[in-house]
Amino acid sequence: MSGLIDLDVIAGAKATHKYARLSASKARVVLNLIRDEDLALARDRLRFCERGAAEVVSKVLESAVANATNNEQLDADELYVAECWADEGPVLKRWRPRARGRATRIFKQTSHITVIVAQLSPEELEMREARLAASGSQTAAAARAARVAASRATTDTGEADESAPDDADDIVATADEAAEAAIDDTGEAIAAEVDAADPNDEAASEADADGLVDDGARRADVATADVADPEEDVADPEERN
Repeated sequence: MSGLIDLDVIAGAKATHKYARLSASKARVVLNLIRDEDLALARDRLRFCERGAAEVVSKVLESAVANATNNEQLDADELYVAECWADEGPVLKRWRPRARGRATRIFKQTSHITVIVAQLSPEELEMREARLAASGSQTAAAARAARVAASRATTDTGEADESAPDDADDIVATADEAAEAAIDDTGEAIAAEVDAADPNDEAASEADADGLVDDGARRADVATADVADPEEDVADPEERN
């Protein structure tokens, strides 16, 4: 996969960052880490690289991938870093003030960073699939599809859980309505039984009430008889003597 890539023959895309504010030698150290590597591996290496040039190179790589997916309609999972290099740019001359009115020159290096991504050949894709199958891992597309399926399953489960409390509330409300209806029916039955009471029982109740009234009257007469007349209690003094 080494060598210059002709984008007119091979499907791919290119991105260039001109006048990057770092030297070409520093950029080349990072570019050597991702050359001829799969896109996923190149991204991982740039993500964990501690050099400052890795951030700039990562932006150039993502720009090249965006050009390939948007302009060339290529699948990002089938891309690899075909070529990458850094050319020398113009030198920016600055002054550094020193003691006693002196100044020294500062030379700020710039560079032009270029990254080319291309599509893997069918043979290389088959080899990668076999390698992934042997290692038990999966491609980024398969992993993304699995995540989407898991997310949809979680969403469906959440909707079912949300509908369960509504069903429980409906069941409780139905039970309450049934209990209230049973209580109403019981009250109506009791009232009907009271209305349909035996007339003989009512007559007996009235007789008992009359008997109680007569008994009370007799007790009142006895109490009145026990109270003596005051004139009878006053005896003649001569009779007492």
